[in-house]
Amino acid sequence: MSTLTLTAPSTTRPRYRLTTKGVLHAEWTKFWSLRSSWITLAVSLFLLVAFGVIAAITYNPATVADGPPGQQAASDAIGVILTGATFASLAIGVLGVLMSAGEYTTGSIRSTLAAVPSRLPVLWSKATVFGAIALVATTIGAFTAFALGNPQLNGQDIALSLTDDGVIRSLLGAGLYLSLVGILGVALGALLRSSAGAITVLAGVLLIVPGLTSLLPDSWSDTISPYLPSNAGSAVMSLTHTSDSLSPWTGLAVFAGWVAIALAAAAYRMIKRDA
Repeated sequence: MSTLTLTAPSTTRPRYRLTTKGVLHAEWTKFWSLRSSWITLAVSLFLLVAFGVIAAITYNPATVADGPPGQQAASDAIGVILTGATFASLAIGVLGVLMSAGEYTTGSIRSTLAAVPSRLPVLWSKATVFGAIALVATTIGAFTAFALGNPQLNGQDIALSLTDDGVIRSLLGAGLYLSLVGILGVALGALLRSSAGAITVLAGVLLIVPGLTSLLPDSWSDTISPYLPSNAGSAVMSLTHTSDSLSPWTGLAVFAGWVAIALAAAAYRMIKRDA
Protein backbone atom coordinates (compact mmCIF):
# COMPACT_ATOMS: atom_id res chain seq x y z
CA MET A 1 0.00 0.00 0.00
CA SER A 2 1.52 3.31 -1.08
CA THR A 3 1.47 6.57 0.89
CA LEU A 4 0.59 9.89 -0.79
CA THR A 5 2.89 12.80 0.00
CA LEU A 6 1.26 16.23 -0.07
CA THR A 7 3.45 19.16 -1.10
CA ALA A 8 2.70 22.73 -0.16
CA PRO A 9 1.95 25.10 -3.06
CA SER A 10 4.83 27.30 -4.03
CA THR A 11 4.62 30.85 -2.67
CA THR A 12 7.24 32.17 -5.07
CA ARG A 13 5.72 34.51 -7.62
CA PRO A 14 7.00 34.45 -11.18
CA ARG A 15 9.22 37.41 -11.98
CA TYR A 16 8.00 39.64 -14.78
CA ARG A 17 10.53 41.83 -16.51
CA LEU A 18 9.45 45.09 -18.11
CA THR A 19 10.81 45.35 -21.65
CA THR A 20 10.57 47.93 -24.41
CA LYS A 21 8.98 45.32 -26.67
CA GLY A 22 6.35 44.62 -24.03
CA VAL A 23 5.41 48.30 -23.64
CA LEU A 24 5.24 48.75 -27.42
CA HIS A 25 3.05 45.65 -27.71
CA ALA A 26 0.73 46.98 -25.00
CA GLU A 27 0.26 50.30 -26.80
CA TRP A 28 -0.29 48.46 -30.10
CA THR A 29 -2.97 46.31 -28.50
CA LYS A 30 -4.68 49.28 -26.85
CA PHE A 31 -4.79 51.21 -30.14
CA TRP A 32 -6.35 48.44 -32.22
CA SER A 33 -8.77 47.35 -29.49
CA LEU A 34 -10.61 50.70 -29.55
CA ARG A 35 -13.35 51.14 -32.14
CA SER A 36 -12.74 54.91 -32.23
CA SER A 37 -9.21 54.25 -33.51
CA TRP A 38 -10.47 52.35 -36.55
CA ILE A 39 -13.15 54.93 -37.28
CA THR A 40 -10.93 58.01 -36.97
CA LEU A 41 -8.11 56.41 -38.97
CA ALA A 42 -10.60 55.50 -41.72
CA VAL A 43 -11.95 59.07 -41.70
CA SER A 44 -8.41 60.41 -42.10
CA LEU A 45 -7.77 58.23 -45.14
CA PHE A 46 -11.18 59.05 -46.61
CA LEU A 47 -10.53 62.79 -46.32
CA LEU A 48 -7.07 62.44 -47.86
CA VAL A 49 -8.22 60.36 -50.83
CA ALA A 50 -11.73 61.67 -51.45
CA PHE A 51 -10.88 65.38 -51.39
CA GLY A 52 -7.93 64.75 -53.70
CA VAL A 53 -10.02 62.87 -56.22
CA ILE A 54 -12.86 65.40 -56.07
CA ALA A 55 -10.40 68.28 -56.52
CA ALA A 56 -8.90 66.53 -59.56
CA ILE A 57 -12.30 65.80 -61.11
CA THR A 58 -13.52 69.39 -60.67
CA TYR A 59 -10.22 71.04 -61.61
CA ASN A 60 -10.68 73.78 -64.19
CA PRO A 61 -7.73 76.08 -64.92
CA ALA A 62 -10.08 78.82 -66.11
CA THR A 63 -11.95 78.98 -62.83
CA VAL A 64 -9.33 77.74 -60.37
CA ALA A 65 -9.00 81.17 -58.77
CA ASP A 66 -12.65 80.98 -57.71
CA GLY A 67 -12.64 77.28 -56.83
CA PRO A 68 -13.13 75.57 -53.50
CA PRO A 69 -10.63 76.04 -50.67
CA GLY A 70 -7.33 74.43 -51.46
CA GLN A 71 -7.62 74.68 -55.23
CA GLN A 72 -6.73 78.34 -55.53
CA ALA A 73 -3.10 77.81 -54.58
CA ALA A 74 -2.66 74.54 -56.51
CA SER A 75 -0.36 75.15 -59.45
CA ASP A 76 0.49 71.51 -60.17
CA ALA A 77 -1.10 68.07 -60.01
CA ILE A 78 0.40 67.29 -56.59
CA GLY A 79 -1.12 70.46 -55.14
CA VAL A 80 -4.55 69.44 -56.44
CA ILE A 81 -4.36 65.76 -55.49
CA LEU A 82 -3.12 66.48 -51.94
CA THR A 83 -5.92 68.98 -51.29
CA GLY A 84 -7.25 66.64 -48.62
CA ALA A 85 -4.00 66.65 -46.64
CA THR A 86 -5.09 69.69 -44.64
CA PHE A 87 -8.31 68.00 -43.52
CA ALA A 88 -6.56 64.65 -42.97
CA SER A 89 -3.95 66.33 -40.77
CA LEU A 90 -6.64 67.51 -38.39
CA ALA A 91 -8.22 64.04 -38.20
CA ILE A 92 -4.92 62.22 -37.69
CA GLY A 93 -3.87 64.80 -35.08
CA VAL A 94 -7.13 64.30 -33.19
CA LEU A 95 -6.53 60.55 -33.20
CA GLY A 96 -3.08 61.14 -31.70
CA VAL A 97 -4.63 63.29 -28.99
CA LEU A 98 -7.20 60.61 -28.15
CA MET A 99 -4.48 57.96 -27.92
CA SER A 100 -2.77 59.80 -25.04
CA ALA A 101 -5.35 62.12 -23.46
CA GLY A 102 -8.06 59.46 -23.61
CA GLU A 103 -6.35 57.47 -20.87
CA TYR A 104 -6.33 60.52 -18.60
CA THR A 105 -10.03 61.05 -19.28
CA THR A 106 -10.97 57.48 -18.33
CA GLY A 107 -8.43 57.18 -15.52
CA SER A 108 -6.81 54.12 -17.07
CA ILE A 109 -3.50 55.99 -17.17
CA ARG A 110 -3.09 55.06 -13.47
CA SER A 111 -3.10 51.37 -14.36
CA THR A 112 -0.72 52.01 -17.23
CA LEU A 113 1.76 53.88 -15.04
CA ALA A 114 1.45 51.27 -12.28
CA ALA A 115 2.58 48.67 -14.83
CA VAL A 116 5.33 50.97 -16.16
CA PRO A 117 6.60 52.91 -13.11
CA SER A 118 9.38 54.60 -15.06
CA ARG A 119 6.64 56.42 -17.03
CA LEU A 120 8.60 57.77 -19.99
CA PRO A 121 8.56 54.46 -21.91
CA VAL A 122 4.78 54.86 -22.07
CA LEU A 123 5.07 58.21 -23.85
CA TRP A 124 7.82 57.04 -26.22
CA SER A 125 5.85 53.88 -27.03
CA LYS A 126 2.64 55.77 -27.76
CA ALA A 127 4.52 58.16 -30.07
CA THR A 128 6.38 55.32 -31.81
CA VAL A 129 3.37 53.06 -32.31
CA PHE A 130 1.04 55.77 -33.50
CA GLY A 131 3.71 57.45 -35.63
CA ALA A 132 4.38 54.16 -37.43
CA ILE A 133 0.67 53.43 -37.97
CA ALA A 134 0.02 56.96 -39.24
CA LEU A 135 3.08 56.86 -41.53
CA VAL A 136 2.03 53.62 -43.23
CA ALA A 137 -1.66 54.54 -43.49
CA THR A 138 -1.23 58.09 -44.80
CA THR A 139 1.55 57.16 -47.23
CA ILE A 140 -0.75 54.53 -48.73
CA GLY A 141 -3.51 57.16 -48.77
CA ALA A 142 -1.32 59.70 -50.61
CA PHE A 143 -0.33 57.20 -53.30
CA THR A 144 -3.96 56.04 -53.60
CA ALA A 145 -5.12 59.64 -54.05
CA PHE A 146 -2.50 60.09 -56.79
CA ALA A 147 -3.46 56.82 -58.50
CA LEU A 148 -7.16 57.75 -58.54
CA GLY A 149 -6.87 61.49 -59.03
CA ASN A 150 -4.05 61.84 -61.54
CA PRO A 151 -5.97 60.16 -64.44
CA GLN A 152 -8.66 62.83 -63.99
CA LEU A 153 -6.07 65.48 -64.93
CA ASN A 154 -5.01 63.87 -68.22
CA GLY A 155 -4.89 66.53 -70.92
CA GLN A 156 -4.33 69.36 -68.42
CA ASP A 157 -1.10 71.36 -68.41
CA ILE A 158 -0.50 70.44 -64.77
CA ALA A 159 -0.71 66.66 -65.35
CA LEU A 160 2.21 64.64 -64.02
CA SER A 161 3.40 61.06 -63.95
CA LEU A 162 4.75 59.16 -60.97
CA THR A 163 8.27 59.27 -62.42
CA ASP A 164 8.41 63.07 -62.79
CA ASP A 165 10.87 64.88 -60.58
CA GLY A 166 9.62 65.43 -57.05
CA VAL A 167 6.39 63.44 -57.33
CA ILE A 168 7.44 60.43 -55.24
CA ARG A 169 9.18 62.72 -52.76
CA SER A 170 5.99 64.77 -52.36
CA LEU A 171 3.80 61.70 -51.82
CA LEU A 172 6.24 60.18 -49.32
CA GLY A 173 6.53 63.62 -47.73
CA ALA A 174 2.77 63.72 -47.23
CA GLY A 175 3.00 60.52 -45.19
CA LEU A 176 5.95 61.84 -43.16
CA TYR A 177 4.21 65.15 -42.46
CA LEU A 178 0.92 63.56 -41.42
CA SER A 179 2.67 61.01 -39.18
CA LEU A 180 4.50 63.86 -37.41
CA VAL A 181 1.15 65.63 -36.97
CA GLY A 182 -0.12 62.46 -35.29
CA ILE A 183 2.89 62.39 -32.95
CA LEU A 184 2.28 66.08 -32.20
CA GLY A 185 -1.26 65.12 -31.19
CA VAL A 186 0.10 62.41 -28.87
CA ALA A 187 2.45 64.96 -27.27
CA LEU A 188 -0.26 67.60 -26.81
CA GLY A 189 -2.62 65.04 -25.31
CA ALA A 190 0.00 63.91 -22.78
CA LEU A 191 1.00 67.49 -22.03
CA LEU A 192 -2.47 68.96 -21.50
CA ARG A 193 -4.19 65.73 -20.31
CA SER A 194 -7.44 66.98 -21.79
CA SER A 195 -8.85 65.84 -25.12
CA ALA A 196 -10.80 69.06 -25.70
CA GLY A 197 -7.91 71.31 -24.74
CA ALA A 198 -5.34 69.42 -26.80
CA ILE A 199 -7.59 69.30 -29.89
CA THR A 200 -8.19 73.06 -29.59
CA VAL A 201 -4.46 73.78 -29.40
CA LEU A 202 -3.77 71.40 -32.29
CA ALA A 203 -6.36 73.06 -34.53
CA GLY A 204 -5.09 76.49 -33.56
CA VAL A 205 -1.47 75.62 -34.34
CA LEU A 206 -2.22 73.93 -37.66
CA LEU A 207 -5.06 76.02 -39.05
CA ILE A 208 -5.58 79.32 -37.21
CA VAL A 209 -2.10 80.65 -36.39
CA PRO A 210 -0.85 80.59 -40.02
CA GLY A 211 -3.80 82.77 -41.03
CA LEU A 212 -3.20 85.23 -38.20
CA THR A 213 0.29 86.03 -39.48
CA SER A 214 -1.35 87.95 -42.32
CA LEU A 215 -2.26 90.57 -39.70
CA LEU A 216 1.41 91.24 -39.01
CA PRO A 217 3.53 93.71 -40.99
CA ASP A 218 4.74 92.14 -44.22
CA SER A 219 8.37 92.01 -43.10
CA TRP A 220 7.41 90.14 -39.91
CA SER A 221 4.97 87.84 -41.66
CA ASP A 222 7.48 86.89 -44.38
CA THR A 223 10.09 86.07 -41.72
CA ILE A 224 7.88 84.13 -39.31
CA SER A 225 5.40 82.36 -41.59
CA PRO A 226 7.77 79.74 -43.15
CA TYR A 227 8.79 78.51 -39.70
CA LEU A 228 5.27 77.96 -38.33
CA PRO A 229 4.58 74.24 -37.78
CA SER A 230 2.09 73.58 -40.57
CA ASN A 231 3.84 75.82 -43.12
CA ALA A 232 7.23 74.25 -42.43
CA GLY A 233 5.94 70.68 -42.40
CA SER A 234 3.83 70.97 -45.53
CA ALA A 235 6.86 72.16 -47.53
CA VAL A 236 7.98 68.54 -47.89
CA MET A 237 4.85 67.59 -49.84
CA SER A 238 4.91 70.63 -52.13
CA LEU A 239 6.28 70.10 -55.62
CA THR A 240 7.28 73.72 -56.18
CA HIS A 241 8.61 76.28 -53.73
CA THR A 242 8.73 80.05 -53.66
CA SER A 243 11.63 82.16 -52.46
CA ASP A 244 9.90 82.84 -49.12
CA SER A 245 9.24 79.15 -48.27
CA LEU A 246 11.59 76.55 -46.82
CA SER A 247 13.07 73.73 -48.89
CA PRO A 248 11.32 70.34 -48.49
CA TRP A 249 13.70 68.65 -46.07
CA THR A 250 14.55 71.84 -44.15
CA GLY A 251 10.83 72.42 -43.63
CA LEU A 252 10.34 68.85 -42.41
CA ALA A 253 13.30 69.22 -40.03
CA VAL A 254 11.83 72.45 -38.60
CA PHE A 255 8.46 70.77 -38.06
CA ALA A 256 10.15 67.76 -36.46
CA GLY A 257 11.81 70.25 -34.10
CA TRP A 258 8.40 71.61 -33.08
CA VAL A 259 7.18 68.05 -32.44
CA ALA A 260 10.31 67.28 -30.39
CA ILE A 261 9.69 70.37 -28.23
CA ALA A 262 6.10 69.25 -27.58
CA LEU A 263 7.28 65.72 -26.70
CA ALA A 264 9.94 67.10 -24.34
CA ALA A 265 7.34 69.25 -22.57
CA ALA A 266 5.00 66.25 -22.26
CA ALA A 267 7.84 64.10 -20.88
CA TYR A 268 8.72 66.77 -18.31
CA ARG A 269 5.13 66.96 -17.08
CA MET A 270 4.78 63.19 -17.00
CA ILE A 271 7.81 62.94 -14.71
CA LYS A 272 7.00 65.89 -12.47
CA ARG A 273 3.22 65.58 -12.04
CA ASP A 274 1.10 62.67 -10.90
CA ALA A 275 -1.56 61.36 -13.24
